[in-house]
Amino acid sequence: MSLDIWPRTAAWHDGELHLGGVGAVELARVHGTPTYVLDEADFTARARSWLDALPDGDVHYGGKAFLCPEVVRWLDRLGLSLDVCTGGELAVAMAGGMPPERVVFHGNNKSADELRRAVAWGIGCVVVDSFTEIARLAGIAASLGVRQRVMIRVTPGVDPHTHAFIATGGEDSKFGFSLSAGAAALAVTRVTAEPSLELYGLHSHIGSQIFELDAFGTAAARMADFAAETGVTRLDLGGGLGIGYTPDDPTPPTPAELLAVLRKETAGLRLAVEPGRSIAGPSTVALYEIGTIKGRYVSVNGGMSDNPRPGMYGAAYTASLANRASDAPAGVYTVVGKHCESGDVLVRDLALPEDVRPGDLLAVPVSGAYQRSMAGNYNHVPRPPVVAVRDGEARVIVRRESEEDLLRLYL
Repeated sequence: MSLDIWPRTAAWHDGELHLGGVGAVELARVHGTPTYVLDEADFTARARSWLDALPDGDVHYGGKAFLCPEVVRWLDRLGLSLDVCTGGELAVAMAGGMPPERVVFHGNNKSADELRRAVAWGIGCVVVDSFTEIARLAGIAASLGVRQRVMIRVTPGVDPHTHAFIATGGEDSKFGFSLSAGAAALAVTRVTAEPSLELYGLHSHIGSQIFELDAFGTAAARMADFAAETGVTRLDLGGGLGIGYTPDDPTPPTPAELLAVLRKETAGLRLAVEPGRSIAGPSTVALYEIGTIKGRYVSVNGGMSDNPRPGMYGAAYTASLANRASDAPAGVYTVVGKHCESGDVLVRDLALPEDVRPGDLLAVPVSGAYQRSMAGNYNHVPRPPVVAVRDGEARVIVRRESEEDLLRLYL
């Protein structure tokens, strides 16, 4: 059985894709292409599935997957917390009205200005990532006359069997304090010695796009043992649950299945998790217009600037014709972008009808995580908008970037 990778409201009527009750042709006519189309009902349902799986713990949405003020407002209404990892993400959390006590601040190199802004705002917790940061944060908190809650990021030495660029829990990592080398224990000593810091819990994150629950279980067990040694009662075990991007991908574990594994290893501790990709990823479809067809190359009006993941990680995607039905036999095509790079490939070996033509719309599912958030302006291409759909209505929640926006930066 193939994996269903489309948002829950996706439906085809006479060959046209509809999302949230809105047709692809109408979306393209009103909002242009390329456009990220975010199914609000799908996003919120996936967020609720994490809350349902952890009713006695804390769910922090991983903002790095995709974040904007409107999404922050959804999270707030649902009762999720939020993790951010830069001053920019912190600013979005503020703009969206997230209560500061429900925000956790990550990052391996937070600046003094970022930390000061977060502490002054009343941020719920800072995850410290180095001895330098412990001292830096302690001084800032003392200068502001507050006692700042912190978690210590620990690298538990677990191989999550994912791409090397998104594996973060091994001993050779830029993140956190090594458990086996004793750095994590020393970090506990340093934090508890600072009057302006409160040791609130321990944190680990072993990587992203992980399907093997055993890796999560091993990390949880090691962290639980360390918590018992230090007397800490809270564990934040990060995110990283994998999702499918093509129908041939394995079916990922559910939040409930992951939490069952984590609970088994962490009895008596209050848990927190940080899902991001598994909420945002499947909720969004990228909509493109085909511009040219050259042999088996189908060129669309986007590419590596709005989806860098295929070039960075070799990530595989699929796509479907979104504006019409076709009875033509299928051919095998490569979908490429408009950028001046041979590696500007979005989808390889894609079956499309042989009568595919310029002006057709192409929809790429599972486009919600690490696409808009990693998008850039290569070749001075403005970034696409994000359009939320629900109950037959569409509204812009991130507007399309314009050439005027780009030119405004130049002196």
